[in-house]
Amino acid sequence: MPGAVIVHHHTRYKTYPGEVTGFVFFCCLVASLGGCIFGYDIGLTAGLTSTESFLAMFFPVIFEQQKERVITNQYCKFDSQELTLFGSSLFLSAMVAAFFASPMARAFGRKWTLFVAAVAYIVGAVFGALAANFVVLITGRLLLGVGVGLCIHASPLYISEMAPAQQRGMLNILFQLMITVGILSASLTNYWTSKITGGWGWRVGLAFGTVPAALIALGSLAIPDTPISLIVRGDGEMARATLAKIRGVDDVRAEFEDLTTASEESKAVAHPWRELFFGGKFKPQLTFALLIPFFQQLTGINVIMFYAPVLFKTVGFRQDASLVSSVITGLVNVFSTFVAIMTADKVGRRALFLQGGTQMIISQILVGTFIGLQFGLSGTGAMSEQYAMCIVLFVCVYVAGFAWSWGPMGWLIPSEVYPLAVRSAAQSVTVAVNMFFTAFISQIFLTLLCHLRFGLFYFFGGWVLLMTIFIATLLPETKCVPVEEVSLVWRKHWFWRKFVIDAGDTRGAEMRKRIALEMS
Repeated sequence: MPGAVIVHHHTRYKTYPGEVTGFVFFCCLVASLGGCIFGYDIGLTAGLTSTESFLAMFFPVIFEQQKERVITNQYCKFDSQELTLFGSSLFLSAMVAAFFASPMARAFGRKWTLFVAAVAYIVGAVFGALAANFVVLITGRLLLGVGVGLCIHASPLYISEMAPAQQRGMLNILFQLMITVGILSASLTNYWTSKITGGWGWRVGLAFGTVPAALIALGSLAIPDTPISLIVRGDGEMARATLAKIRGVDDVRAEFEDLTTASEESKAVAHPWRELFFGGKFKPQLTFALLIPFFQQLTGINVIMFYAPVLFKTVGFRQDASLVSSVITGLVNVFSTFVAIMTADKVGRRALFLQGGTQMIISQILVGTFIGLQFGLSGTGAMSEQYAMCIVLFVCVYVAGFAWSWGPMGWLIPSEVYPLAVRSAAQSVTVAVNMFFTAFISQIFLTLLCHLRFGLFYFFGGWVLLMTIFIATLLPETKCVPVEEVSLVWRKHWFWRKFVIDAGDTRGAEMRKRIALEMS
């Protein structure tokens, strides 16, 4: 089949003519805004659940308990399971929505999934901002979750299917960049609204969430659906025209024919969920669909971002200073993500995973040690300014390591390794696992901090060590590989090839022969 050939780790993959045009960049930028509303909620919840006027209105019992309680143990602060569950309700709602995103994306396409997600988020933000009682507040919270769940299902898939293979990493990491922008925006909003007198500043913070959601809604009306999604839904002519427009060339026959072939193969899978979990031939993809989001949460990053104001206040910062410190970590998060954008398609996914993981392990050990030396096991005492600044420094080093490894790669890898037949279903699994463990880790974090004390940072550091070993041994390199060709990567891998090439399968025998010729 026509198409240029590039050499990549001794295996040749097709690449197609075309480059990152202004139009394809615009399309990917619109889709990446789905990350912004996710990040905004992560950052906003931290400020919301520590705002006195908000607590007094919706959680008066907890507010009174917090005022009356005299705390001497620095490890055991602000621990309310009910309040944490309120924060987690958005992510549990997103988890449920993710399973509806798969049939929606298959039936109506990625772009309309983004539009529905944005509308749900806008309605939820309005409900939250105007809430006069808890029922309206929680309804808004759940609608926000629906918007987030649909968005983070559709956004990475849309970008991976629109981007040229050689720049897929760079464009897909826009999604993670927008998550960091959302977190930073929320931190700045928390800081600004905390200065508003009258106790209604938190309403402004919730209302601001409508801005990125409105941009997604309007933007989704201006962008086309992905060529492969159009082909699957039977609109081949529109798919060909879209492909030519986003590649910036007239001759897209080779890529169009490969997409059509992939679509025909996907139609042979009538029940993608059953095939994914019980078919047997998608074991590598299912493994990563489950473990990548699971590991991403066990890095401890959402704990840091969720509870940055609480954490910094715990180690001795004043309220204002703790918010400023969380803004600093937010800035580090944003700018460090550019490292991944510039290097993901050059040094590869594995290199960023391994370097960032090592940096995170070292940082977590040092943060845990500094806190342990200052507070010991008893959690009593005050932290000196020097120690506090060291903790902020190494938290920033940790955040930087995450921002160019598990942050962007945790969304990029799942979106590019699934074959079309199970892509939507597998992405639903990825999002659901991510949302479940985001909620679960945030629910138990303060309890763990109270019981494990400074050892909590060693706990997360141990998990980062385990996941770094997992990546080093089991993740194949996928940089510059077209999404239609990713199955070759698994068939070449020393471990996964035994699961994806069946000795009794004719197609598997042909694939082995092709790989043997390419490696010779």
